[in-house]
This record gives sequence, C-alpha cells and structure tokens, in this order.
Amino acid sequence: MTEETKADQKDEKTPAQKDYEQGLAFINDKDITQAAASFHNALLGYKQENNENGVANAAMRLADICITKKNFDKALAHCDTAYAICDKHSDRFSVLTIEAKRAMIFHEWGKYEEAIPLYVDLIDEYNAIRNPQATVKTLEKLAEIYLKINNREKAADCYNTIASIHKAFKHDNFHHKYAQKAEELMN
Repeated sequence: MTEETKADQKDEKTPAQKDYEQGLAFINDKDITQAAASFHNALLGYKQENNENGVANAAMRLADICITKKNFDKALAHCDTAYAICDKHSDRFSVLTIEAKRAMIFHEWGKYEEAIPLYVDLIDEYNAIRNPQATVKTLEKLAEIYLKINNREKAADCYNTIASIHKAFKHDNFHHKYAQKAEELMN
C-alpha cells in the first residue's frame, strides 16, 4: 500500500461522521428537523462503529435539539447516554458540561427541586477548578430559581456570594450591584 493510499484512507469519513457533519450544517441553516434526523443517523452509525466519543457527541446534539423542542425527557435521556460514556472515560470536564446542561434542563422544565442540587454541585466543581466566571453564572441561575420559589433569603445569599467574588477581583461596580440586590431582597 502506498503512502498516498494510506493518507486517503485516513481522510475518508465514515457514514456516521458524514451524518454528524450534515447535522451541523442543518443546525447552521436552522433546519432542526433535518438536523435531528442526521444526528440520529450519526448516533446509530457511531454505535455500530463502537465509537463512544461519536455516540456521546451525537447524543449531546440530540439533547440540544430536544431542549429547543421542550422535549425534556428525551433531552435528559440523551444527556444520560453521553454522561455514562464520559464518566467511564473519566472525562471530568465533559461530565461537568453535561451536568450543567442537565441542571439547565430541570430549570427550564420548572423542576426546581431537581435543578437546585445540580447547581450547588456545579458551584462546588467550578470553585474546585477555580472558574469564577462559571461560578457567578451558576449562582445567578440558582438565585433566579430561589426567587421563583419565593426563597428570598437563599437568593440574597447567592447575590452576596457573587458580590464577594466580584470584590475579590476588584470589580467594584459589579460588587455594589450584587450587594445591593442582596440587600433589597432582605428588606
């Protein structure tokens, strides 16, 4: 086999890869129905190829589509598929991304009691990896939930924590903004 033939074989894409890329193109064209069909075909193809990374990626794309269609049960099922694969391979950052998506799904679904512990765990993880931006964004989402369930005290705690993070980074305007939000909630 010549070097050129070997290079051509490496460049050839599997049908699953082609379906996945076609799904991405449909997403760009805002054709969600076609994208779903392509990602579904890619998922099946990746399963036949025993390509776990491909399965996880296709599952997450399908989860995104299910979220846009408010089909939260299926979105969670696709997240669970990807989570199992990423957890098996100890891919901490992918697991973290999936957990954030799961929290968002429960939040959008109105299942706040399921979303709250996920957001709390995410805050712990973001603190552990020293990601203050993600911590602040997650605290904002948690505060939003607490306000929806009329727990002003916990929402104020979230805002005070955000204020403290901004103070540590000398973001005075943001520090004062969130400290004021917390104070208003406690009055």
